[in-house]
Amino acid sequence: MASYGKLDEHEQAKLEASRRTKKRIAIIAISSIVLVCIVVGAVVGTAANSSGKKPSSTEGNGNGDSISVSVKAVCDVTLHKDKCLETVGSAPNASTLNPEELFNYAVQITLTELTKVLNGFSDNKHTDNATSAAMGACVELIELAVDQLNETMTSLKDHTTSSTKSVADLRTWLSSVETYQETCMEALVEANNPNTTTFGETHLKNSTEMTSNALAIITWLGKIADSIKLNHRRLLATAEADLPMMSARGLLESSDLRKIANIVVAQDGSGKYRTISEALVEVEEKNEKRTIIYVKKGVYVENVRVEKKKWNVVMVGDGQSKTIVSGGLNFIDGTPTFQTATFAVFGKGFMARDMGFRNTAGPAKHQAVALMVSADLSVFYRCTMDAFQDTMYAHAQRQFYRECDIFGTVDFIFGNAAVVFQNCNILPRRPMKGQQNTITAQGKKDPNQNTGISIHNCTILPLDDLTDVQTFLGRPWKDFSTTVIMKSFMDGFINPKGWLPWVGDNAPDTIFYAEHLNFGPGASTKNRVKWRGLRTFLTKKEANRFTVKPFIDGKKWLPSTKVPFKSDF
Repeated sequence: MASYGKLDEHEQAKLEASRRTKKRIAIIAISSIVLVCIVVGAVVGTAANSSGKKPSSTEGNGNGDSISVSVKAVCDVTLHKDKCLETVGSAPNASTLNPEELFNYAVQITLTELTKVLNGFSDNKHTDNATSAAMGACVELIELAVDQLNETMTSLKDHTTSSTKSVADLRTWLSSVETYQETCMEALVEANNPNTTTFGETHLKNSTEMTSNALAIITWLGKIADSIKLNHRRLLATAEADLPMMSARGLLESSDLRKIANIVVAQDGSGKYRTISEALVEVEEKNEKRTIIYVKKGVYVENVRVEKKKWNVVMVGDGQSKTIVSGGLNFIDGTPTFQTATFAVFGKGFMARDMGFRNTAGPAKHQAVALMVSADLSVFYRCTMDAFQDTMYAHAQRQFYRECDIFGTVDFIFGNAAVVFQNCNILPRRPMKGQQNTITAQGKKDPNQNTGISIHNCTILPLDDLTDVQTFLGRPWKDFSTTVIMKSFMDGFINPKGWLPWVGDNAPDTIFYAEHLNFGPGASTKNRVKWRGLRTFLTKKEANRFTVKPFIDGKKWLPSTKVPFKSDF
């Protein structure tokens, strides 16, 4: 006999989620139609006003070819306009496509170009170790870029999946694709082989420009959506963000994740595996549910990689000074910086808590990364990152760190992720003789990237006696380097100038550096460097841009982790 009793909580949650999704899809479908109409109208109006003549569907480009108004307007916002006109303008039936469709085409042709680049790097063989290692790093990085663009294309085409296609997501993914290519070039430069550097510049030129153009277009579309009071976070969207399923969220509500772990790692044999790497092999690929791995206390000497397809892994230890992953790869001994990490994360939705990550190479070995993260929606809670130069590589995508301890010397928080460090202890230590300490080195190269380092409610103290060591808050690694320090304590060992140029006596005017409402004996901005790109006070609106909610879209995905966070200023 059929039962008509009350649904259990899981079934009720599924039913409510289904109802919300259907409603959301209907609303967004209508909103998208309205948005496209308004965008096309705005495009035509802008083109007409700028030319002082009546709008037409096409106009000449001086070469006898016809360019649609939409293509011209879309390409006008890019940094590489000629490349845009050459590529996006070649879209089949370009004159009939609206800006959103042109954006989709821009992503598609960038994917095609990067696939060619990958083949070129894969076929290029070298005998010397440094060049061979750099080329190997490039192959890995371009594979990451190709994978990310494939996922982006799937997301754009599949309007029935649960993956979000918001402007914030698309900008994050394209920013990461650009970062992967830039990191490849950095590895080639490190190899110190002029022929290899030229090879990289030649092969990456088109794909880098095309990625930048696609990023510029989606950034522009987002601004239009925002200006017409539509929710720019839901442009091109269909449903919830890429969050774990409801049942998986419930797992993290447990007071002790160790007791409900799916996999246990222990050096004494009391777990299923003795190494973390072995345990990760068991994790199901592209799993929407959380997989909890409990790593019992001990020092695990291994270089661990959480691969791209290992989604939603939660790794919990017995304490940040009890469960430690340790390695010693470094640049001086022949490993590209990108591949020196003791612990490297690529799979989205990763979370670690109560663990330590260290690189024991020491200051004389220069670049030696303890933790490298290139995983979207990743979280580290009550963890320690312990090394010297380049300790914490926040490489790409969106990341959050809470109540972590970070030790280092030169550029020891660096990369081009969109990352927030909240309630963390940042602890510069004694470098090599003659070296200066620089806490941050942010790597934003493109003004349309939504990346940067945000340090919020943190404590900056010396780990060692640094009275005879110059310690700076950071230096701008790239032209659009973005670093903000807010409401944080700075001890008196910080050099009064605050910041150091990467080269020469000044920094590019295009950087965005800010100190806002910090306190402590080292927080005075009276004698800071007089750079155009340095702000020593922000409005509340400006400061809020670099908080969890807007900067990493954290209000959407952090609650499911059950990690404490402050969403705004």
